[in-house]
Amino acid sequence: MSAPGADAARSELVVRIRLLDSPISLAGYAFATAVGCLWGFVLSTGRIERRRGLIVFTGMPKWSFGRGGACVGGVYLTDRNTGHRVLGHEAIHRRQWRRFGMLFPLLYLIAGRDPLRNRFEVEAGLEAGGYLPRRGRARTRR
Repeated sequence: MSAPGADAARSELVVRIRLLDSPISLAGYAFATAVGCLWGFVLSTGRIERRRGLIVFTGMPKWSFGRGGACVGGVYLTDRNTGHRVLGHEAIHRRQWRRFGMLFPLLYLIAGRDPLRNRFEVEAGLEAGGYLPRRGRARTRR
């Protein structure tokens, strides 16, 4: 027999899990991807490519995205930051968008602006995202 309140907690957990990787989150991901494409088509002056599962818009003005680029749904918006490692990092953000749908921007905001403590940036890889220096490379001073 369950403890009082355990059934309610279990039901809440089931509801939360059903919202993740669900048709609802997929609809949110599709909406975010459409918004990202619109933003890219309007502002991009560079190439548009499909890489690592992302639609990549280059030539974006610097004011139109944060830091090195922004992932919105399945779209990556950047000026020129399209290295293999960073695209791997952004592909993880794409999966996060797919899992959480339109909850993702809110959850990302709650996780905080410090990338070293933001669980979504940590999961995507701090080195690959350019938040930490690459390991295994000897630095030389000049």
